[in-house]
Amino acid sequence: MNEPYKPTPSDYKLIFEDHKVGAAILEQLTRVFARPAVVQGGIDAVLQTYHRDGSRRVLEHIVSQINRANGVSEEEEA
Repeated sequence: MNEPYKPTPSDYKLIFEDHKVGAAILEQLTRVFARPAVVQGGIDAVLQTYHRDGSRRVLEHIVSQINRANGVSEEEEA
């Protein structure tokens, strides 16, 4: 059986940066999921913040892959 294709950083760049539809999708995902931490509301705020952080990590992974394809090292991102 063949191994499934493993996307490369260049694939992420091609889809989410070079392709205008992919870039528009990434922009929309960022607007929807890259929201700030909730600072009021006790434990519910903490849980909501964790939920938002999980959503944001997907976007961070996509952007990290694009950066790698563009030659940005992990140290430069930090």
